[in-house]
Amino acid sequence: MLKVAPRPRSPSHASADFRKDIDGLRAIAVLPVVLFHAGIPGFSGGFIGVDVFFVISGFLITGILLRSINEGNYSIRHFYERRIK
Repeated sequence: MLKVAPRPRSPSHASADFRKDIDGLRAIAVLPVVLFHAGIPGFSGGFIGVDVFFVISGFLITGILLRSINEGNYSIRHFYERRIK
């Protein structure tokens, strides 16, 4: 089973678990975008990094939604407040 490092608790992240592996993948996904915008030869497909970043973000958001629904404390208002913060 995959161990998840706990995220420091704060009011806006009271039940969220921080995943270093997923955060690292998002950082790697940003690299092709940055290299493309920097004009580095061979990085003409920066859009792939954007796609990967959005897929990973969707995975994380889905996990947050499922966790709050399973805990019985889902609120669309709370969800969007967290996105704004």
